[in-house]
Amino acid sequence: MIRNVAVFCASANGLHPAYRTTAEQLGRALAARNIGVIYGGANVGLMQAVAEAALSAQGKVIGVIPEVLVDLEVAHHGITELHITSTMHARKALIGERADAFLALPGGFGTFEELFEVLTWHTLKLHAKPILLLNTNGFYDKLLSFLDDCVTEGMLKPKNRELLLVADTVEDALKKLKLDD
Repeated sequence: MIRNVAVFCASANGLHPAYRTTAEQLGRALAARNIGVIYGGANVGLMQAVAEAALSAQGKVIGVIPEVLVDLEVAHHGITELHITSTMHARKALIGERADAFLALPGGFGTFEELFEVLTWHTLKLHAKPILLLNTNGFYDKLLSFLDDCVTEGMLKPKNRELLLVADTVEDALKKLKLDD
């Protein structure tokens, strides 16, 4: 049963308004289903969008942020719970422990790293939680093509490639995570 979804996403909004719109739709949709949002704890970019949208729909929002980012004044102090960790590693470990599923919105290096880490954990049988990539506006098309090339080149097992669920819309993401009404 999924009670909390870890959302990996950017501390920026990106060029296309669809990125922020989708983050807001996701936050509201999870809150409407009484599913908590666990995220990086920041008050900027897509992270802020998903958190604020969930909060506005009376949802639960759990932020996990390392001290170094609190000191840079990006921590969101208006969420349900804010956990401050000593390191990025501790942040990711706590998010991994608390989440029942993982979902990645558009992002940069940090988002990619978080996504690939939970995929690696799954292949190593450290968890069996669903992992979904929300491919808003085709943001991840080239990455998905690259992963398919990795399978073709014998560098990625097909069964491991299949661990990464992909959706183009929030509605499709909810269905694939079995959270639709």
